[in-house]
Amino acid sequence: MQTGILLGFLCFFVYACSDALIKALGGAIPVFEIGFFSALFALFPALFTKEKSERWAEVLVPRHPGLVLVRTISGTTGGILAVVAFTTLPLAEAYALIFLLPIFVTILSRLVLQEPVGWKRWGAVVAGLLGVLLVIRPGFRDILPGHLAAVGCAFCGSVTVIVLRVLGPSERRITLIGSVTVGAILVNGILMLPSYVAPPPHLFPIIVLSGLSAGLGHLLQVQATRLAPANRVAPTQYSQIIWAALLGALFFEEFPDAIGIAGMGIVAASGLFTFVREEKRSGWAQRTPLERNRV
Repeated sequence: MQTGILLGFLCFFVYACSDALIKALGGAIPVFEIGFFSALFALFPALFTKEKSERWAEVLVPRHPGLVLVRTISGTTGGILAVVAFTTLPLAEAYALIFLLPIFVTILSRLVLQEPVGWKRWGAVVAGLLGVLLVIRPGFRDILPGHLAAVGCAFCGSVTVIVLRVLGPSERRITLIGSVTVGAILVNGILMLPSYVAPPPHLFPIIVLSGLSAGLGHLLQVQATRLAPANRVAPTQYSQIIWAALLGALFFEEFPDAIGIAGMGIVAASGLFTFVREEKRSGWAQRTPLERNRV
């Protein structure tokens, strides 16, 4: 179990490195090109996660086509919005807003799944929103498209989580993972054509590494959940805000002020509290494939 948890920390560090590489591409090539190449090169390490009993053809033969389509749309859209957020905001600030995902999950759990939500989780929702206000400080700072993109990414991720709660016990894992990867490649590939700009040769290593890092992160995540229960691995995702702050400071000279750090801490703490409460109440992490939902 200890090895699995350590692999969890490692996989989310690798994910943060992938996002930092995406940030480094911001402004050099269009958003959809970044999304296309990242998804394309992420596919190669992910190929090694296929179980022997699974077939590649099952990616396109879902047992629940409607819900898998919703999962594909939410995952693809969230990925595009994440690229916008990472390329226009400080890395740690983008993560802080994307960490709204568990709060949206709580709200959707009540509205869509009709699950009871106690006052403690509603309190975490309020705390998370207050933390966001400290991060972006509307009225004192400009609200940028990246802020809206990060919040939109969090909402898309919450839709993915809700769908996975329904599909997890019955849908094939290769279908859930493969469908969104194929969707991201196709959608970004089509959207990038009208304004396609050939990436400069010196950026190609960064483009390749950004995708390979995302795929390697997924490979490590799968291995982590094979060695430790999913509900022990999942909380390690909150280490990403630490990795983001370190990478932002080291490579992009991003140093959040004390108020921003306090807001990020509140958002992360409220999200982690929400996760722990929901897992304790329903044990959903044991029944749902643990995937990267941009948390």
